[in-house]
Amino acid sequence: MKLKSIKFATTVLAISTFFLSHSSDNGNDTTTPTPTPTPVTTTEINLSTSTSLGSYLSDKSGRSLYFFATDANGQSSCTGGCEAFWPVFFVDNLTTDKLGAGLTLADFATITTPSGKKQLTYKGWPLYYYAPMSSGGAYGGAGVNTLEDPGKTSGDGVDGTWFIAKPDYSIMIVRSQLVGHDGKNYKSDYTVGDGATTYFTDAKGLTLYTFKNDNFKKNNFTKQDFSNNAVWPIYETDKVVVPSILDKSKFSSITVFGKVQLTYNGWPLYYFGQDAGVRGANKGISFPSPGIWPVPVKDLPLAI
Repeated sequence: MKLKSIKFATTVLAISTFFLSHSSDNGNDTTTPTPTPTPVTTTEINLSTSTSLGSYLSDKSGRSLYFFATDANGQSSCTGGCEAFWPVFFVDNLTTDKLGAGLTLADFATITTPSGKKQLTYKGWPLYYYAPMSSGGAYGGAGVNTLEDPGKTSGDGVDGTWFIAKPDYSIMIVRSQLVGHDGKNYKSDYTVGDGATTYFTDAKGLTLYTFKNDNFKKNNFTKQDFSNNAVWPIYETDKVVVPSILDKSKFSSITVFGKVQLTYNGWPLYYFGQDAGVRGANKGISFPSPGIWPVPVKDLPLAI
């Protein structure tokens, strides 16, 4: 009799288990599933992409970062009221693991602005946000500077001096005082005097030049054995990645005794050896006399 009771209990348990399992299979299980953890990004600087601008630097929230043309020497020149519209960008203790794919730690450094703030630089260019003035508040109140929304790039091209921070420029625009090898200040017409000139550099802020005796896509300076190349080194690239305010179609390249040289409006582009790789130096504008080796500018006439 005892054995029958055990068998009966076992049968009841099996039947109960069957119905419970099938109840769960039919979607009546009320057990709350464990949520999948949301991945947490630790990168502070990334590369974003725009259909019109290509790849550019952004912060961890996707806010765009910018270069300023007047920072030719690698130091921040955005002072006073400028700082409200273009706040500095800084990441403390930047390490490789805080960088997104395609970025290299060696390209970043830290400077101190004239107002004492820490600011990050990329390839020698100080980095900024854009914070335009919003419309006035209620009752005609004054507007406030508000950081540009993530994914926006409306700061690019502002005043012809602010440009999205791209990792692959082959040409940059700077606005700076021309100071010849003779130590004199020159204006844009190469007469002695003070006044900033807006001209082209390479991606690292090294000044580029044209030669007045060249012809359309014809280098008349460089010798076949390159024995004078150290004096006026040719700018060797065929890559055309330029600020958005420039017309890419005006850039091209030529072959000079087996080497590729970039041109603008048909003018071959060079460095000046005595600038010695110093950002913002433009000593070549007075060598051997003013105007022989002018800097390339946006409205440079077509070479003939």
